[in-house]
Amino acid sequence: MQVLAVAPEVFPLVKTGGLADVVGALPHALAAHDVAVTTLLPGYRGVLAQLAGLPGVSLAWDAGAMFGGPARVLATRIAGLDVFVLDAPHLYDRPGGPYAGPDGVDWADNGLRFGALGAAADAIARGAIPGFSPAVVHAHDWQSGMAIARLHFGAAPRPATVFTVHNLAFQGQFDRGLLGQLGLPERAFSLDGVEHWGQIGFLKAGLALADRITTVSPTYAAEIRTPEAGMGLDGLLRARTRDLRGILNGIDTTIWDPARDPHLAAANPRGRARNKAALQARMGLDPDPGAPLFGVISRLSWQKGLDMLPEALPALLVAGGQLALLGSGDHGLEAAFRAAAAAHPGRIAAVFALDEPIAHLIQGGADAILVPSRFEPCGLTQLCALRYGAIPVVARTGGLADTVIDANVAALEQGQGTGIVFSPTNAPMLEAAILRTISLFHDRPVWKRLQHNAMRGDVSWARPAAAYASLYRDIAA
Repeated sequence: MQVLAVAPEVFPLVKTGGLADVVGALPHALAAHDVAVTTLLPGYRGVLAQLAGLPGVSLAWDAGAMFGGPARVLATRIAGLDVFVLDAPHLYDRPGGPYAGPDGVDWADNGLRFGALGAAADAIARGAIPGFSPAVVHAHDWQSGMAIARLHFGAAPRPATVFTVHNLAFQGQFDRGLLGQLGLPERAFSLDGVEHWGQIGFLKAGLALADRITTVSPTYAAEIRTPEAGMGLDGLLRARTRDLRGILNGIDTTIWDPARDPHLAAANPRGRARNKAALQARMGLDPDPGAPLFGVISRLSWQKGLDMLPEALPALLVAGGQLALLGSGDHGLEAAFRAAAAAHPGRIAAVFALDEPIAHLIQGGADAILVPSRFEPCGLTQLCALRYGAIPVVARTGGLADTVIDANVAALEQGQGTGIVFSPTNAPMLEAAILRTISLFHDRPVWKRLQHNAMRGDVSWARPAAAYASLYRDIAA
């Protein structure tokens, strides 16, 4: 079965977060189910720079003029992935990130930039590239919503469609005046179409018009149908309950493999002491093997709950803990953690960047990983932590609730605890969870049993891929 995936990012070509990891890992797992995925993504400056030195890049389709300039689709294979790259320099050949300029401000023409991605997906899905005829189009997040809309309002026949929402908070709202430029008929601007609060809603289009909707954990699929977590779309999602399914993410266990990870000083779990020492040295922390070392690998934002952590740091420090933080985002939070590191050298350290080697070293060397998200569709950080034997300390929400079993007394007696789960999500409860983690850390037999429980679970893509393959075949039929 051929599937066209449409996404704004895919690892290893471009990554700003977990979406890229998911889109990059799922095709490998689906191959075992006789599903061949080709992923369409925008030709950002950094993506084309990587393709420039790659053999086997070919012109798959000359799109001619598209949204104000020439466009073409390039085809290649990289890191075991088949990809189509939409090369439209007037839309994507820019400095900065995929969605914003170097100043952090979103590009003003993002509606057209990702409308073009949808237009290319629509054309490819309908046979623009000889020899490629997908049975299913799988679109990811708001940036791919126009692919679903154009396929829905275009002529029949068309492939079946799946829309996966990775984070309902990012919705892609644009002026209704773009409707014609996006290639949509006037009738598309309706309550049952792309209209959302008087604007064109890219995410809303995907949710309203796809044949099936998935999100990345069962609990998040339930949460987003409530007014509290539905971000204004809960009514639509409740109406589509029969078409909505939560499929838990996995991680690429070849990249995240503690036994063969090139970024670690030694293979886990036996080498964890060496990895901890390497992490302390890399981050400038005191070389103290007995200090409970907490790690953070996260976007620094309100959603991720990292604004609560500075309030809990005094208790962590009094209890003898250390903190190694890797992340970037909110400038106020960066300043707060920079100040904390300056005030407590050797005890708190922070790197404000996206750094894969350090991320792997934190998973391999930290004793516990903090994930205090206020809402979390799935989360990959805690899945990596479980595989590496770093105990996840998480809020009870979304995919965190689905993947971590709280190490309460009953769970430990039954050999089932895998981490620390706290609720409600506030600073005092985060502080209590940190102190409970430190107490367990000092009970070495219990801590080792907790690590063993965490590492024995299956966090791979095997079960999620089987669920997606079954979904594809169901809707294609």
